[in-house]
Amino acid sequence: MIRYERDKMKIAIIRVRGKRNIEPKIKKTLELLRLRRPNHCIVIEDSCYTKGMLNLVKDYVTFGPINEDALLSLLSKKGKKGAKRLSEILTKEEIKDIAKKIIAGAKVNEFVDSVFTLKPPRKGYRDIKRPYPKGDLGARPDISSLIKRMS
Repeated sequence: MIRYERDKMKIAIIRVRGKRNIEPKIKKTLELLRLRRPNHCIVIEDSCYTKGMLNLVKDYVTFGPINEDALLSLLSKKGKKGAKRLSEILTKEEIKDIAKKIIAGAKVNEFVDSVFTLKPPRKGYRDIKRPYPKGDLGARPDISSLIKRMS
């Protein structure tokens, strides 16, 4: 069987809702995604396994493709390596190189801690119980604007 490697893109996943009244299967999936608290963010590669997990937790998270500019601001403002911030350890050019490598296909945890702790978004969420066009849950075409409001 021949498998064609398509261009793998990176998606950002942000947990929006808390831990009250969650089914055990959804709770375990959120733990596997390392999203233990609201406003935690991860950047992972888009695959069929990821899509299955996101389909299960779509009522608790928001997700979408991330571009290089949003990833750069996420790394420079909220990136940590151990107990130190990434901006304290590296220069801006090195952080740009890391962002390019991650977009090209490298894993995030090779360079920084895999979970980014964000602030609640400026001007708040629209609605955390409705899907994207009217609320903030589920898939969205561009998550970069939300990330910039949260970092």
